[in-house]
Amino acid sequence: MLQLFKSPNFDFIGKRRWAYIVSLLFIAAGLVSMWGQGGLRYGIDFSGGTLIQARFEKPVAVDRIRAALDQIKLGESVIQEFGDPREFIFRLPLAEVPAEEVTRRVQEALAKDPALGKVEIRRVEFVGPQVGRDLQIQALYAVLASMVGILIYVAVRFDLKGGVASIAAVVHDVLVCLGAMSLTGREMSLPVLAALLTIIGYSVNDTIVAYDRVRENRGKGVKKGLSFAEQINIAINQTLSRTVLTALTTFMATAILFAFGGKVLEDLAFVLTVGVVTGTYSTIYIAGALIVDWTAWVEARARRGKKAVAKAGSA
Repeated sequence: MLQLFKSPNFDFIGKRRWAYIVSLLFIAAGLVSMWGQGGLRYGIDFSGGTLIQARFEKPVAVDRIRAALDQIKLGESVIQEFGDPREFIFRLPLAEVPAEEVTRRVQEALAKDPALGKVEIRRVEFVGPQVGRDLQIQALYAVLASMVGILIYVAVRFDLKGGVASIAAVVHDVLVCLGAMSLTGREMSLPVLAALLTIIGYSVNDTIVAYDRVRENRGKGVKKGLSFAEQINIAINQTLSRTVLTALTTFMATAILFAFGGKVLEDLAFVLTVGVVTGTYSTIYIAGALIVDWTAWVEARARRGKKAVAKAGSA
């Protein structure tokens, strides 16, 4: 088996306070960004509206297109280049106008400007307000259901502390990904939701491997007089090569998809790329560290209880 690290002995658990600080800074930056923008930017899938994909016969400027669309008074539109300087996507907000009528008005407005040349409408999508709202609710249910399933599985296979720590690491990864999307101005869409669910599974898979090694080593660690924190640290080091190699191969695939997959896949690939990095980070620094701190808190509370009982008995 390929080993990237030969007998690693990094003190990951000892550096957990710094890891908490780094995570909190990234999450705070993302939350501030989302708050400043009034929340995430939702795509047509969730917010409702009309999406039109158009191709021009020659490269055109976005400002020229916007000036043409402003004439039809359908609200503030989002215009994005779609992988080619001649191809664009227009996202138009909800309006009391059928999608066919919106498409006709857009074509007429673009045709009035000779500088834009001929335009071909390649795709039209319309999502009503109720459908968009329903998709938001279903997306939330999908994420919550996946987390509940993970909690039950890890709690049954290992213990409740492991299940809760796994969920905390997953929430960490999701918040970092959402923050990165907000900071880079990306939209929440159904492909992005699929990417987030993929990251949830990916992150938990790595965490479970480390937990499995802890369980295997528990008896040996007790015999050697190792503390629980030392046992966790050893388990993370023993699975480090596997974790990093898996992350690197996945990262290369998602990074290539992000660079060359085109506009359709760009947001999905971006979330997957960020998620692979933060998922590996949370496996190494967050999941095990939370169990260590939780266990230390429980043990300290038990000791205080025993001292209180002993003091009351002596009195």
